This record gives sequence, structure tokens and C-alpha cells, in this order.
Amino acid sequence: MQLEPNQQSGFFLKSKLILLIIGLSLSLVTCSKPDFYLLDGTQGSVADLEGKWIVINYWADWCPPCIKELPELSKFYEDNKNEVVVWAFNFDQLEGEELEEQIARFKVNVPVLMTNPGQIFGWDSPEGLPATYILDPKGVLRESLVGPQTQESLEGLIAKLQSN
Repeated sequence: MQLEPNQQSGFFLKSKLILLIIGLSLSLVTCSKPDFYLLDGTQGSVADLEGKWIVINYWADWCPPCIKELPELSKFYEDNKNEVVVWAFNFDQLEGEELEEQIARFKVNVPVLMTNPGQIFGWDSPEGLPATYILDPKGVLRESLVGPQTQESLEGLIAKLQSN
């Protein structure tokens, strides 16, 4: 079966239009804005975190218990980073050189979240510090803890939550 010249141009025009629509749809999907940014330049979406436990710790330089807790959070991160996403978030939302100076001074050896966790997960800022939020692998907030945590307390709590 042969197409008439008018039918051929209509066929090719429709084919090009369909390909254009598919291409635009794919570009919109692949160019979506990330849900979060880390200080090291890493960015991602909440969907990337599915299947992992998430621990988010709020800290500030004016909070002595926060500073005392940071080495414990670092030990927890080092020993559990393959199973648990661990982020530190500066409560004062410092950026740039000021944040980097504090990270160096207080030896924050945990990935630093730049996006406010409340905007990502839909909760209010904690009323007291230090505060630690634990989300399960489905992204459900399971615990919000106020007060300093230890590596042992975090590992114990996650183990308890996993067994429930």
C-alpha cells in the first residue's frame, strides 16, 4: 500500500509530533528539581532514600549538648553508613564560609544537609536541641528525640524499631 504525497507528509508530521511530545515528557521527568542538597554538592530526591533508615540531627554551635553529641553521631555514621542515611542539619541554617568554619571547628564528620528537613518531610523545626529524627525505610517518621544521643542509643533504637 502506497501513501499519497499529502498522506505521506501528514504521516511524517504526526510522527514528528509524537516524538517531540515523548522527548519533552522525558526531559521534564529527568530535569525535575531535587528534593535536597548536601553541603558537598550532592543532591537527590526522597525516592532515592527509599529502603534505608534515615537519621537527621539538628545541631547549633550555641548548644553545648549538640557539640558533645557530634562525635557520637560521627561514630554512628561511620559504623552504619551502608544501612542508614545520616545527615546533620545546622539549626541556624548557616551557609557558606560560616557553616564550613563551624563544621571544621566542631569536627562534623557526617554529611551536612543544606535543605531544611521540615521542607522535605513536612514537619516543624524542633523546639529544643539537640534533636534527632528517625525515619523508617518507607519514609515514615518513627521517632523524634530531644537531647543528646549516643552511637549505642541510636543503634539500639533502630534495632528496636526494626523488630516491631
